[in-house]
Amino acid sequence: MCFKKMMNKKNENAPFLIAGLGNPGPEYRYNRHNVGFMVVDSLAEKAAIALRRVEFRALVGKGSLDGERLILAKPQTYMNLSGQAVVPLMRFYKIPVENLLVIHDDLDLPFGTLRLRPSGGTGGQKGMESIVEKLGTRDFARLRVGIGRPPGRMDPADYVLHDFDPDQEALLPVIRQNAVDAIRKFINDGIEKAMTEFNGSVVDED
Repeated sequence: MCFKKMMNKKNENAPFLIAGLGNPGPEYRYNRHNVGFMVVDSLAEKAAIALRRVEFRALVGKGSLDGERLILAKPQTYMNLSGQAVVPLMRFYKIPVENLLVIHDDLDLPFGTLRLRPSGGTGGQKGMESIVEKLGTRDFARLRVGIGRPPGRMDPADYVLHDFDPDQEALLPVIRQNAVDAIRKFINDGIEKAMTEFNGSVVDED
């Protein structure tokens, strides 16, 4: 079966693993690099899932939404070692690759842009590189959330570890809600329909 067909084939018996990437600890909570955590928190709130258990070096919550079983995860390994949490969770819960969705920040997308893809490269995102290395494939769905490029000559490594600007922070609830809607579309209707409906800019900063 080709990968494109596999990604649109729903596995009726397996739960979905929705993993948001970020860094643990209160000092990182509102960083741009933690937007994956923020989206998972919004999804957990929508599904009334408590993220309280620590399993395989991740904060985990289990429940259901729209009749589908979900496992939500926020790796506690720090961003660069995300694969050490995500891949053991997949193996333990027998998550097929088509039921995995990883959410992460993206410097190369304008702020407020969502981009779903069924597979692809890592774009230099260290958390994604770790998952690809441990999983042994790039063929899994990802939701990239645009954070924009740093101003001037600011080091991108510093930029991602700064909090959002106040004007951007005011728009985050809209972005997080749209990301949740995109995830629900992915779960219910597959990656291609989710891409068609949600890929693009969410907000207008002007």
